[in-house]
Amino acid sequence: MCDHHLDRRSLFLAGAGVATSAALVTFEPAAAGTVIGRTFRGEFSDPDTADWHYLPFRVPKGVSTIEVSYDFDPTDTGFGFSYNVVDIGIFDPSGHGIGDAAGFRGWSGGARRHFRISRTSATPGYLAGPITPGVWNVLLGPYQIVPPGTPWRVDVRLHYGPKGPVFEADPAPRRVPGTGPGWYRGDLHVHTRHSDGARTQTQVLAAARAAGLDFLGSSDHNTSAATLVWGRHVPDDFLVMSGEEVTTRSGHWLAVGLPAGAWIDWRYRAEDGQLPRFTERVRRLGGMAIAAHPFNPLPSIRWDYGYDYADMDAVEIWNGPWTGDDQTALEHWHALLVSGRFVPVVGNSDSHNDSQAVGLAQTVVRADNLGTTAIVEALKGGHAWLAESSTVELVFEATLGEARAECGDRLAAAAGDLVDVRLEVAGVPGCLAQVHGPAGVLAGAVADDAGTVAVTVQVPAGATPFVRAEVRRPAQVVVDPTAGSTAPMVALTNPVFVGSSTAG
Repeated sequence: MCDHHLDRRSLFLAGAGVATSAALVTFEPAAAGTVIGRTFRGEFSDPDTADWHYLPFRVPKGVSTIEVSYDFDPTDTGFGFSYNVVDIGIFDPSGHGIGDAAGFRGWSGGARRHFRISRTSATPGYLAGPITPGVWNVLLGPYQIVPPGTPWRVDVRLHYGPKGPVFEADPAPRRVPGTGPGWYRGDLHVHTRHSDGARTQTQVLAAARAAGLDFLGSSDHNTSAATLVWGRHVPDDFLVMSGEEVTTRSGHWLAVGLPAGAWIDWRYRAEDGQLPRFTERVRRLGGMAIAAHPFNPLPSIRWDYGYDYADMDAVEIWNGPWTGDDQTALEHWHALLVSGRFVPVVGNSDSHNDSQAVGLAQTVVRADNLGTTAIVEALKGGHAWLAESSTVELVFEATLGEARAECGDRLAAAAGDLVDVRLEVAGVPGCLAQVHGPAGVLAGAVADDAGTVAVTVQVPAGATPFVRAEVRRPAQVVVDPTAGSTAPMVALTNPVFVGSSTAG
């Protein structure tokens, strides 16, 4: 048994926010059928404690299963979140340094108090595989520590016996066969039981199909476990894109379009300068990085890496039902566009359970096919618009003669040219549709009872470097359809660029 009161004076810092927090515990060899347990104890009471603490234990030959259970005393705020939370994960002898993907064997955050790993199977969020002899490390992540803090206890039990069959991965295909150019609907931010979601992968897929989606992004927190088994569940005509929600202590981001099994580290803060290292790793693997819910007010969830979204390929401007956080994100994004900085936007549900609808919001992408590579390429180019549901249909384009441009495209035009802009929307009864330019609303109209509306406007290319569209659901009768609105969003587009502006 190891008993430790943990504070900063007793920690050996091994990297950015990383600490070794306990003496090595050694397990001795034993006969098959034997189970041996050891216990680590401690307390997190210092709000400035290191972000990550490691509990090392030596595994001998002959172990078939590692079982870990733990406990702590969170402080419930009554507002849907807690203080004094202790997250948990584990690394094997291959290494546990920052970026050490070979050693990663799983993570469940604070979602469960018990997990098992064997050669054949593992608790959701954890990776089945060899129980390699050597030093393993349980990872603890104290989160939102405030006085009086919380005691914690970790029990490690080793089961001795035969290894069992080898785990066989079954990842989802990276492309739906027989698909070609078109508009595809998807939700890039959903959670399953492999992190803190309440639903199985099969249940999430059923919700996505019911929402009229064509693809999902697998984005469980800080683990690649789900991506290794999506193939057991996904139908032939649906795309699941492997990925991860990377939940750093300075903000969350989505790693989208990874190879199945690829893992991206999250153990850093903005001041550590590690973000570019890992976003570049995502791009090298063929994926993209998306800043998630950037104006969420909670510490560590909000985006503290800078609101120019450097190192990001896109930003999740719409997260779940439209709120003031999303409105703030939209206003800031518009200001970036005016300044000449274009970061494509996406909309996702961030769904964890049945009370959070999959596909609210969703991203409608113009891609060459329903495949991971094509969807990633289209999203990076901003060839997408966002909607609250699949009942919304939208066409948004700018034309000059025979030339035509849609979301994310650039329409070549001289400064003196007059460009025709057209917005057509269906499935939005009573909603307000507007075309926006850099200075605000250019034109607007209210949908009829059948839910259709068309807005047209002609803009001078020299004075209008971009146009974009919004559809909102006002609570009151609209008197002036060209007045600005903060009503709940129904649809939102990426911009169409006009002329020779450097934006985009």
